Amino acid sequence: MRGTPAAARVYILCVAVCAALCALPALSPGAETPWGTLGLLTALYLVCELPGRCPFFGSSVPMSAGSFFPLLLAAAFLLPPSAAVLVAVPGALAGRVEQPPATARRIWRAAQLALTVGAASWTHALLSGPATLGGAAGGAVPDLPYALLPACAAALVFSLVPAALDGGILALAERVALRHAWRGAVAGSVGPHLVHALAGLMMAVLWRSSYGPVSALVVLLPMYISCWVFAQYHREHAAHRATIRALVQAVDIKDGYTRGHSERVGRASELIARELGMEESRMEALRFAGILHDVGKLGVPTRVLRKDGPLTPEERRVIELHPEYGHEIVRGIGFLDEARAAILHHHERLDGSGYPYGLAGDRIPEFARVVAVADAFDAMTSTRSYRRGRPVPVAVEELERCAGSQFDPRMVRALARALDRHGWSAAANTVTSDEEPPGLPSQKRAGERTGTAGRPGRPR
Repeated sequence: MRGTPAAARVYILCVAVCAALCALPALSPGAETPWGTLGLLTALYLVCELPGRCPFFGSSVPMSAGSFFPLLLAAAFLLPPSAAVLVAVPGALAGRVEQPPATARRIWRAAQLALTVGAASWTHALLSGPATLGGAAGGAVPDLPYALLPACAAALVFSLVPAALDGGILALAERVALRHAWRGAVAGSVGPHLVHALAGLMMAVLWRSSYGPVSALVVLLPMYISCWVFAQYHREHAAHRATIRALVQAVDIKDGYTRGHSERVGRASELIARELGMEESRMEALRFAGILHDVGKLGVPTRVLRKDGPLTPEERRVIELHPEYGHEIVRGIGFLDEARAAILHHHERLDGSGYPYGLAGDRIPEFARVVAVADAFDAMTSTRSYRRGRPVPVAVEELERCAGSQFDPRMVRALARALDRHGWSAAANTVTSDEEPPGLPSQKRAGERTGTAGRPGRPR
């Protein structure tokens, strides 16, 4: 815990002491603790978390301590609060830790989960949840409709407690402002935890039935596999985002004058996609296309991108190659799908005078037509070193003037509707774009020389 701030160490110690105090009643002499159930649930949770530390599985097992919540919620339903506190501790201490300091993180995770499971169990018991599970007295039948209320209440507490505790550790260890530490934490977890609670309730009912824990184990395996698949999907999605982020950062390093432009073009492209009613998967691919539309600048010599003064004809031809460079850079990235076509064709014009291939009308891919509008819009609304950005209504009016010749009118209308509905906040920093709408002053840098008055999208 040497690398942990002193205030965070004290906070972790206090939470750990609270967890220990909550577990004391289960360990006191004369306590009617169901050690058999407690031991089996604890062992099951430990087994669920150990693959994450096994070299044979490596990082292909994205499960980590605290991730398999259905089993913890089943423990909250089956055990008294003081006993439920103990279930997560061995698994949390033995689970994989990906970032240092490992000791502090393990202790924190064990204490946090212990208090969370204990609070959920206390809530479930307060609402008479154990009596609705059946099996405890003479093989009573579970009262499933009424069992849902205490289970859902326990799931809500299961969301609130870790959110509150995590907010404290973020404020102390990461110096996050208190007003931001808890923002969105509960809203994003209540839904999944309600689903976990239903799975845990199913397991608890079967555990208390005449078939005993064996029947609950039959439910445990498919639940574990489902959680594994879901976590694997999120790991893959995170890898996709990391790939995009690395490429954008590379462009920003090479031409820092454009920093922020790619993200805004991605956001504007997504607004258009939503207005057009695209499916979520295509919408995400289109956002990636907007973010990566300038990645081909990595293939343009830095001296050309940053050159002050007029470009030579040869330098103009080099600048015009950046869509093809970009297409080659992302050719092997399978998840980009339609985004590759947008990167290649976002400088085509509806009248056929664009580049690199002079496509016209519907021959231009739909994604490219969206990104072209988003790119031009951000160029007009962004502030540059030699002029302030245009107001949004003026930029939209300019897009509408060029609709039909340069831009797809359907995409322009979609952006206008989206802006009316959601608004737009352009960054105040000086930025640039490779797509300069008509009527703007002469450009100052080579990195911007892909637009000209009256003929945006063509180098000067």
